[in-house]
Amino acid sequence: MSQPIYLTQEGLNKLQEELHYLKATKRGEVAERIKEARGHGDLSENSEYDAACEERAMVEARISTLEEQLKYAQVVDHNDLKSDIVQVGSVVRVLDYEFNEEIEYSIVGMTESDPSKNKISDQSPVGKTLLGKKAGDTVVVTAPGGEFTYKILEIALPQ
Repeated sequence: MSQPIYLTQEGLNKLQEELHYLKATKRGEVAERIKEARGHGDLSENSEYDAACEERAMVEARISTLEEQLKYAQVVDHNDLKSDIVQVGSVVRVLDYEFNEEIEYSIVGMTESDPSKNKISDQSPVGKTLLGKKAGDTVVVTAPGGEFTYKILEIALPQ
């Protein structure tokens, strides 16, 4: 991972809080469970010990992932956003030609995407296609579900 990971300040704060919690609290809790499980005797047939070790591995993997993401994090300053071009942080209203319906997407960094809330990653097929485009442009998105044609109706700044 050497590309910047775009985040809002809120998204950066969430990642930092999660990392702090995992390092300061969760690691200690898991270490304590491992210690208790060791006290129950034979480790080769100790499911509590195995589960605690698995949890430790998951916690350490998540810590590693968060540290890597924070290493390349770049906070999107809403004051630097323009409303004439789609960029990370933009709110884009498009017309889906196939269904003749308007959809509003917020373009966010990959760690903040939430498709159920129409927050799409700049790395998603739709996000990648919209980046750099202007209101009035028509784009064809190639995605796993097929091709979709959108007309960009409006580009706005987040509220």
